[in-house]
Amino acid sequence: MSPVMLPGGPDPESILVVEDDIELRYALVQTLSTICRSVRTASSLAEARRECALKAPDVMLLDLGLPDGDGADLLRLLRGLSDVPIIVLSERTDEEEKVALLDAGADDFLIKPCGEGELLDRVRAQIRRSVASTAARSWARIEAGGVVIDLIEQRVVRHGEPQRLTPTEWALLRALVLHPGRTLSARNLWDLVWGREFGDFAAHVRVHMTHLRRKVEPDPSVPRLIVTEPGLGYRFVGPS
Repeated sequence: MSPVMLPGGPDPESILVVEDDIELRYALVQTLSTICRSVRTASSLAEARRECALKAPDVMLLDLGLPDGDGADLLRLLRGLSDVPIIVLSERTDEEEKVALLDAGADDFLIKPCGEGELLDRVRAQIRRSVASTAARSWARIEAGGVVIDLIEQRVVRHGEPQRLTPTEWALLRALVLHPGRTLSARNLWDLVWGREFGDFAAHVRVHMTHLRRKVEPDPSVPRLIVTEPGLGYRFVGPS
C-alpha cells in the first residue's frame, strides 16, 4: 500500500468511511456529503486497505468492530505509513481503551451515535489542522541535542532519523513553539489545537504530548525542549 498523502485546501476532497453497519454508513455518507464531494465507504478492513491504495483520503472515519478484524489494526498499520487524520467511531466507552487508541495514533474519538453537527465539526477540525501543518512557511528552525525541528520545511530529524508527525502533533508543536517560554495549560492547548469545548482534554493532551516528546526530545525520558510545569502545564524552552 502506498503512503497516504494529504492535499491542501480548506475542505476535504475525499473522506473514507469504514463502517459495517449499512444504515449508519448511509447516514454518515449523507451528512459528510454536505462538505465533501467524494465520500467513499468500506465495510471491512480488506475493503478499507483497497480504498486507501486506490486513492488516499483526506480524512478517515474508522469503526472498530469490523467483520474481518478490529479497526485498531488498520489504525496501527496506517499510522506507520501515513499522517492521514483518523477519527475513530465506536460504541465503546472504556477510557483506557480510548487512551490506548489515541496512543496508537488516532487523532480523535467519537462515541456512536453522534450528532451531525458534532461529526462535521470534528472532521473540519482535522482538515484545518492538516492544512495548517502542510501550509506553514514562516516559522523557526531549531537545533538542540541532535534534534532538528524545521517548521518551515515541516521536518523533524532526531539523532539522524526523520520523524513522521501526525497533523495533531504538528499543531501541538506549533502551539508550543509559537509561545516560547510561556506555560500553556492542558486547557490552553486543547483550545489552541483542538478548538472545542467538549471531550476529555486532559487525556488527549497527555497522550499526544507523550508521542510528540518521543519524536522531538533528544532524550524523551528527560524532556528539555518541552518541559512540564507541575500542576500548571507545558512550556517550550528551546535551545539557548
